[in-house]
Amino acid sequence: MSKIQVVFWSQSGNTEAMANAVADGIKKAGKDAEVVFVSDASANQLKSAKAFALGCPAMGAEVLEENEMEPFVSDLETSVSGKTIGLFGSYGWGDGQWMRDWTDRMTNAGATVIDGEGVICMGAPDADATAQCEALGVKLASLI
Repeated sequence: MSKIQVVFWSQSGNTEAMANAVADGIKKAGKDAEVVFVSDASANQLKSAKAFALGCPAMGAEVLEENEMEPFVSDLETSVSGKTIGLFGSYGWGDGQWMRDWTDRMTNAGATVIDGEGVICMGAPDADATAQCEALGVKLASLI
């Protein structure tokens, strides 16, 4: 069974709930998922993975969390070419600009972002956002 990592950062638990829903989708598709908080993740492991998911809420002026997630993504960015990535996160304000920027960043680095965009939701994921996250997991699993 292939293992797909779902790496995330969360402060309030909203993005963590999304990460767990992505993992549920991966498992429903018959693959093994590993949900990892970014401080416990290894960018080197993801550098050798074909597909994985990354989650982070919007912070500040709609940017990635700056102390843990941003350095992790910066390290990973140089080796995402040819990989398929699922992106997700929650927000409390704005219009999702952080996710559009993150999607563009990964695409410009040579990655394929599933469906060309990340899954976002305002606040805690509702039933629709949870279903979108599970669908993201199923799509990731189909690539392994």
